Amino acid sequence: MTIVNGKPLKEKRSRKNNKQSLVDEKSPLLPTQKGEEQGFDEFNGASFPGAVFNLSTTIVGAGIMALPATMKVLGLIPGIALIIFMAFLTDASIDLLVRFTRAGKSVSYGGVMEDAFGSIGRMLLQVCVMVNNIGVLVVYMIIIGDVLSGTTSDGIHHSGVLEGWFGVQWWNGRFFVLTVTTLGVFAPLASLKRIDSLSYTSALSVALAVVFLVITAGITFFKLITGSISMPKLFPDIVDFTSAFNLFTVVPVLVTAYICHYNVHSIDNELEDNTQIKAVVRTSLILCSSVYVMTSLFGFLLFGDETLDDVLANFDTNLGIPYSSLLNDAVRVSYALHLMLVFPIVFFPLRLNLDGLLFPRKGPLVSDNLRFVSITVALIGVIFLGANFIPSIWDAFQFTGATAAVCIGFIFPSAITLGDRYGIASKRDKILCVFMIVLAVFSNVVAVYSDALALFKRNGGSTRE
Repeated sequence: MTIVNGKPLKEKRSRKNNKQSLVDEKSPLLPTQKGEEQGFDEFNGASFPGAVFNLSTTIVGAGIMALPATMKVLGLIPGIALIIFMAFLTDASIDLLVRFTRAGKSVSYGGVMEDAFGSIGRMLLQVCVMVNNIGVLVVYMIIIGDVLSGTTSDGIHHSGVLEGWFGVQWWNGRFFVLTVTTLGVFAPLASLKRIDSLSYTSALSVALAVVFLVITAGITFFKLITGSISMPKLFPDIVDFTSAFNLFTVVPVLVTAYICHYNVHSIDNELEDNTQIKAVVRTSLILCSSVYVMTSLFGFLLFGDETLDDVLANFDTNLGIPYSSLLNDAVRVSYALHLMLVFPIVFFPLRLNLDGLLFPRKGPLVSDNLRFVSITVALIGVIFLGANFIPSIWDAFQFTGATAAVCIGFIFPSAITLGDRYGIASKRDKILCVFMIVLAVFSNVVAVYSDALALFKRNGGSTRE
């Protein structure tokens, strides 16, 4: 995988024969191999399928619901082409990150950043992961509350699934539902100390995303047979400056669609044979890009120009087919359950990075139960309070999250490569990195401008309840 001075660098190592400690003060975010083995003697390494499911779950979060709307702006052909292109670009950025990880003998993203830019680089990465992941998890919790308990926006109440089934009850209110979800789902799953322990829930999460896809495809085929679907837009309509600018507003959605870099090292460190990490990344990207393409295709075919920014909102209306209400509820429930199972896989690197920021010279987090429990409880508490009592937090994370995500996914790996401390980057690598930085900065500027514009237009009117 890694080439140094034209010669392959031997990387293959098994957890069974590698008892050497990898403790390095440049890599405080992750437990060392020795530290892991001391705490989990029975653990002989993560499997390839488990690693694929964990990385795929990291990728496929709430962003999948915004993809059909990008087809409405770009048209099917450019939209699908860009989804596939971003998968290739993400693969390239992760490959560069892994190559410099091997060259510097680091075991974490933070370790690579510290190797390249000193402690400031490590801390900057940790802050970005914290900002991005806390924002993502708060949004997940808000969406789960909206789907199950309903939400009121601009004076209009949209009933949740539980309200639709049982009417308004004290036990299906947002606060109670999110409390039960936090204590019954998030807390137990967040208490697991190895990311591989989440492989089964990650597999179920991917399956639930596929359930949404299958239902959408089924409805689309039914409507195609009955002739109630019109020809979709294949290319964008550009008639004036506004329509041209709208093309760029979907760029941030596509650029951040595959961000998973903050979990690559956790998954890599637990693999029984970590020479498989490249295959894990590519398999995950193939799986996720396939889901993305089909979701975008069928979602846009089904709703056409009526496709909303969040396609889940389209499943809050009569679909004009038999059992419409049942299918709507199936889509919404499967999506809420999917997000519940994505939560712990995004929470895992958040906890590691906060620990690395607060206690950079302490031992592995998994070996200190008090520290592990304290950080876990504190983070879950912050996320719960943010989702329930600070409605404006959504707006704040729209700005900070866009910046943090592109830094993690493209700017930091590119900066590491351009610095090229070990002389392993080719001219092609550096040209690609310049392109990725330009794309990331452009995406961030457009995202911030679009979010600010939307915020000003609302005049602070919309309130989530």
